[in-house]
Amino acid sequence: MQIFAKRSFWLAAGMTLTCSVAGVLLAKLPYINLIGALVLALLLGIAMQLTPLRLRQEASAGTAFISNKFLRLGIILLGFRLNLAKLAAAGVKTIFVAACAVTLTIFLTYWLSRKFGAEDELAILTACGCGICGAAAVMGVSPQIETNDEERKRENEVLAVAVVCVMGTVFTLLEIGLKPLLHLTTPQFGIVAGASLHEIAHAVAAGGAFGQASLDNALIMKLSRVLLLAPVALIVGYWYQHRLVKESKAGEVPTPKQLPIPWFLGGFILTSILGTFLPFSQGVLDILVQAAYVFLGMAMAALGLSVNFKVIFKRGGAVFGAAVISSTCLLAFAVIMSKWLF
Repeated sequence: MQIFAKRSFWLAAGMTLTCSVAGVLLAKLPYINLIGALVLALLLGIAMQLTPLRLRQEASAGTAFISNKFLRLGIILLGFRLNLAKLAAAGVKTIFVAACAVTLTIFLTYWLSRKFGAEDELAILTACGCGICGAAAVMGVSPQIETNDEERKRENEVLAVAVVCVMGTVFTLLEIGLKPLLHLTTPQFGIVAGASLHEIAHAVAAGGAFGQASLDNALIMKLSRVLLLAPVALIVGYWYQHRLVKESKAGEVPTPKQLPIPWFLGGFILTSILGTFLPFSQGVLDILVQAAYVFLGMAMAALGLSVNFKVIFKRGGAVFGAAVISSTCLLAFAVIMSKWLF
């Protein structure tokens, strides 16, 4: 593509790659790993706003390309982390709990966000981030929402990511502290962590705090929720398409639009299948998953480089309040399900 021949792309690539790699490395440190590589890359991208304005303006075209295309590539590669055979071995009850957790959290977070005054697009992004898999879910669902205001859309993306980051980190620490009081076995705690925490990094941090059995269950439960990213994004796309037609003026024929099929999420499912059934070594799979986080981190850093945060801070209260309530309800649901089914 022509973009690869432009200085703007290579400048943006250098800036975002620096943030992404630094985020991956920082996420390996104790305590900082609670934040996660993607959110760290976003924060470093925000810090890049301190670079000279001329430099950021020159990189802007490349930044837009990276935040869009590299995001999709990262999500496709992330599929190599999802082992479908392990999910099948975990049984129907794991998928059942994941489906219920995702559905209830999305509906409750969306409804509360709208009740508290959040705009529609911000509410659905926050709901999907809390319900499925944090920042990756926000960025995976966002392309399904059609808008003519790209700046507003980026602000909504960053605010939704901030919500799931803060809620996930707080609830990770809360759940670790509550384990003795909840009278959960170690495997049950892993189920709770995977079913209730927002980012994969959060589930790994909480589950890993109590041994391998807890970590294994946390990962399986969490990845069961990740698997639902593709169908949820598809449903959101069709929902918005239907609303555009419904909200068009009387007698006005809406412009035909391409069906909102998230093809890159089809790639996510394909790589899950390939990673499960082809004889890849664990080392190769680890490299592919690490590459996924690098590309996703570059997309998150590009997002951080291009957002007006003064506007975001004025609009965050509604979705933060909704996420606190829905995350508490999700934790209660996860504890009940773990004691009943596991």
